[in-house]
Order: sequence, then C-alpha cells, then structure tokens
Amino acid sequence: MVLSAFLLLLGATLLAYFLNRKAAISIRAGGTQLHSLESFHGLFAALSVLVPVLAGILIWLVLRGSAVDWFLLQSLPEGTFDGLDSGASQLIVAEIKSIAGGRVFGTPDPWKTEAAERLLRYNEIADWAMVALVAISAAVLLWFARSTVGAQFRARQSAERIVLGLMMFCATAAIFVTIGIVFALTFETIKFFQIVPFTEFLFGTSWEPQIPIREDQVAAEGAFGAVPVFLGTIVISTVALLVAVPVGLMSAIYLNEFAPHRLRSAVKPVLEILAGVPTVVYGFFAVLTVAPAIRQFAATIGVDVAPNTALAAGSVMGVMLIPFISSFADDALSAVPRSLRDGALALGATRGEMMLNVLFPAAIPGIVGGVLLAVSRAIGETMIVVMAAGLIAKMTINPLDSVTAVTVQIVTLLIGDTSFDNPKTLSAFALGMMLFLATLFINIFALRIVRKYREIYD
Repeated sequence: MVLSAFLLLLGATLLAYFLNRKAAISIRAGGTQLHSLESFHGLFAALSVLVPVLAGILIWLVLRGSAVDWFLLQSLPEGTFDGLDSGASQLIVAEIKSIAGGRVFGTPDPWKTEAAERLLRYNEIADWAMVALVAISAAVLLWFARSTVGAQFRARQSAERIVLGLMMFCATAAIFVTIGIVFALTFETIKFFQIVPFTEFLFGTSWEPQIPIREDQVAAEGAFGAVPVFLGTIVISTVALLVAVPVGLMSAIYLNEFAPHRLRSAVKPVLEILAGVPTVVYGFFAVLTVAPAIRQFAATIGVDVAPNTALAAGSVMGVMLIPFISSFADDALSAVPRSLRDGALALGATRGEMMLNVLFPAAIPGIVGGVLLAVSRAIGETMIVVMAAGLIAKMTINPLDSVTAVTVQIVTLLIGDTSFDNPKTLSAFALGMMLFLATLFINIFALRIVRKYREIYD
C-alpha cells in the first residue's frame, strides 16, 4: 500500500503540472499576456501537490506503527500485563506480531491468535486510510493549484518560494540532526562518567570492558582505561597515512603536470573509482590477501606476525585514502593560475623545478587541508579495522602486532541485545564522543589552515 500511495502521489503531481501548464497555454493563446511562463505555472502546481502530500505520507509512516500498537494494546484482555515488567510486555507484543507475520512457533494461546488477526485488520485499515488520505488531499490541492492560473498570478515567484522553503527546511533539519547527535552522545557520556571516573577512562592503560553478571562473579570487575584503544587507532591511522600521503601526492603531481592528456583522462577516472569501492570490500581484501601476504613474507625472514595486524589494516586503509588525497591535491594544483607556471618556465625553470618551487608551495593550503581531512577519515573508518585489525586492546606501537581501535570497540560493545544502564554499553558512547571531538578538531584545524594560508592570485 505504501508503494500505491507514492504512485498515486506521482500521478497527481504529473497531472497537476500538465493541467496548469495547459491552462496557461490556453490563456496565452487567447491573447492574454501571462506574468510567468507556462512551465512555472505547471511547476507551482506540481510542487503544491507534491510537498504537502509527501510530508503527510512521511508523518503518517512515522506515527502509523505507534498508533497501531496503541489500538492493539487497548484490544488485549484486561490484566494481560499485570505483574509483568516492560521487557516481558514487549515480548508478548513481539510474539503477537510474529504470529501476524506468519511466524508461528508451537501452539500459541487463542487470545494471541485473535490479537494477531486484529493486528492484521488494523494494519489493513491503516494502509487504506493512508491511500484515501493521499487521494483526498491530492485532489484538494490539485483543485487549489488549478484555480490559481491567471494572467496576473506570479507563478515563478510562488514556485521559488516553495523551493526556498524546502532548502531552508533541509538546512534546518541537518542542523537539528547534528545537535541531536551531539546531545545524545553527551547525555550517555555523562552517564558513563558518573559510573567510571574520567581520569581512569582517559589515562588508564587497561581496557577490559566487562561487568559482573552475578555478585560473586570473579574476573569481571571491568577496566575502562582507553589509552590502548586510542594508541591502536593512532598506529593504524599512521600506517594508512604513510601509504596514502606519498602515493596520493605523487600521483596528483604526475597527473596534473607530467602525464599526457590521454593518459590523464584514462587514469584519473580509474583512480577515483577506488573512492567508490565499499569499505567492506577493502576489509575482505585486507583479510584474504594483504594479511596472508604479510605473514608469509614475515615467515620467510623469521619474524613473528599476528594473524590480524595494524599493518594490514592500515595499508589497505591507505589504499582507500589515495584517491581522496590525490583528488584534493590535484584540485589545489589546478587552482594555481596558469601565469605562475608560464612565468617560472619563462625564467628558465624546468618543469620539475617549477612544480617544486612554484606550484606546490602555492597549493600547500589545499593539500594540507585534504591530508587533514583524510586523517579524520582514517580515524573514523570502521569496516576495514573491524575485519583486519583485531579485538584485543594492547599497549603497543608495533604495526606487526594485533591492535584494536575506537571504532572496533564501539561496534563490539553495541552488538546484540544491549541495555543502556551499565558501564560496558555506556563506554561505547564515551569512545564515540572522543572520536567525535578528535575528528571535529582535525576538521576545524584543516579549515583554519586553508583559510589562513590561502593566497588569492589575480
């Protein structure tokens, strides 16, 4: 039914556009001068139907589940949830939904089967109500838009106001989403630091985020010193940058200045394809190819290497960052005015000297900004590190050893059914807050460097 509602909305939008456009064409054909072009009359009608109805559908989809659940709970026999906590009550509702979906295990109670049948009816009623709401509202808005067609109607300004309102809404939504993320992280982080001291988390050297399930359980006290986690993140990011920065800069310099035009037009798109490869593919490449190759080479020279290493994860992450740095560097080099290149060559400089002494210094702000943004990308990478780095936190800077990172621990701590009232789960939010602050400061630093050292050439 959701698809039917969207198809109905699409049909009504197209119908509104063509009806108003045809009406405007008829008015102009009668010799009356229109204030706006016919296409703007059609655009205003289409937006007048599309935007309100689409907003209504989205609001309906958000509230539909809660409304159906409320009606379902009101229809259950009295005393169903007496003496049960919230978890047991949710299990009963989940079982009814499973029965309604055809997933029946064993022989359910008759009242649960009846509740499942009522749930199906409620869902069907909600679907038909949504389609009816879309049809009625689209018809009303279509009639309103059709009535606005006239010689003096400012269709272009009205359509632009609707588009401006959409852009303002999107910008405001992005701001509020960011604020919501910050507040959610801050709230849960404060709850964590009320349980675990801030100094222990920030300066502790042991990371074992386990909690005792029973009061007499041994060896589950929990240690929340995050220094090994931060150190592992730094080691992996350093390896990635040691791979990505030289290769990315050299490739950008070659493609920008020394490569033939045909080679550049062929190699640059291929290089940028790497930026579109999913990170999970890089993770598979690290686990199945890079890590075994490192272990095999290390065995031939008599060096012990862990199954999962920071070197494997960092090197593959560096390959992922190469197009990122190369693209930034190439754009920065291309932004340098041609007059500087020609002037250096006219004074007798070679192309290499011109690149090293003129172009590269002029493009340093953009290049440094791109490298710092790549650092924040490396720090926040998840899939490659999860698959190739390891899970055990160690106080080591050896890239041949198994280390863990902030993103690995966040994923590990939040896997499965978790309750947000114990330090083990809340520590993931504290790690997320540290990661958020680190990437925020790096991005701010990159923007300040770009703004401070950017030179504007006439």
